Amino acid sequence: MDIIVLQPETSEEDIRHILKKLESKGLKANVSQGTERTIIGVIGDTSKVTEDEEDAIRAMAGVENIVRILKPYKLASRDFKKENTEITVKGIVIGGKKIQVIAGPCAVENRTILTGIAEKVKESGAAFLRGGAYKPRTSPYSFQGLGLEGLKYLAEASEKTGLPVVTEIMDPRDIDGIVEYADIIQIGARNMQNFRLLLEVGSVNKPVLLKRGLSATIKEWLMSAEYIMSRGNHNVMLCERGIRTFETATRNTLDLSAVPLLKQLTHLPVVVDPSHGVGKRDLVAPMAKAAVAAGADALIIEVHTNPEEAFSDGEQSLRPDYFAKLMQELKAVAQAVGREI
Repeated sequence: MDIIVLQPETSEEDIRHILKKLESKGLKANVSQGTERTIIGVIGDTSKVTEDEEDAIRAMAGVENIVRILKPYKLASRDFKKENTEITVKGIVIGGKKIQVIAGPCAVENRTILTGIAEKVKESGAAFLRGGAYKPRTSPYSFQGLGLEGLKYLAEASEKTGLPVVTEIMDPRDIDGIVEYADIIQIGARNMQNFRLLLEVGSVNKPVLLKRGLSATIKEWLMSAEYIMSRGNHNVMLCERGIRTFETATRNTLDLSAVPLLKQLTHLPVVVDPSHGVGKRDLVAPMAKAAVAAGADALIIEVHTNPEEAFSDGEQSLRPDYFAKLMQELKAVAQAVGREI
């Protein structure tokens, strides 16, 4: 008993009665109103509900059917919600017909460089500005980000260009500052299974961009999304950024087969990060085009005005002029698959 499908025009009183019944069984519920049906997603250990108890709920006023979901991820499942989820940030829709592009430097370095990059990517058609104020690095001696100062620079660049901000959180203690200055909270690959952090961002009213872990299966990835959604935040987008395989010619192996597969399994928007997926500047453009062809709802691309001097990930960052060229080339690919850039 994981989904309760309601009859059309079920009254609010009947819905409250059903929710109260579920609560009496120690279960939680999430009501989702679709275009044709309203459904109740049941959260908790439904295996303890007996057949007789399930039949009693099935007989309640307003209940049309009860469906068991075998997948361990319930709220993220396509079974729970047939329609694609569209996430709107400052009037910009992610998950609709238009493919959104998130662009900017890997790390926020200073106010001048960040603002210059923001203006360039805005001119080329990017819809969001990305930049790391807190940077997870393999070496403890590498640049770790500017922290709160970096968040303020992002907010200033956003105010100047109108681009909403995407930035990464690493520590639950930083949540207040990130919620204040960012429009989308990014969970990086290394924190995909940091469940304490996932629950924290699930409790705030900000969209979450959840990157796939370095060696995570799709099931594990969707279960991480479930952690966030279980706390009430359903504005989650999944970002494929490459996984670790035996291949060393590229930084990671960009798993583009995950995109159409996710479209079958989940209603959540799918984002692709070709920059981290390949780690080489000249491979970013072809993989970005391939991602659009595969069905991605958004791209996240690293751009820097002087990659040779970048504090991090300069090798995979596009110069603004090359990014502008790529944006034009992406339009033809998007049109070929019935989308827009």
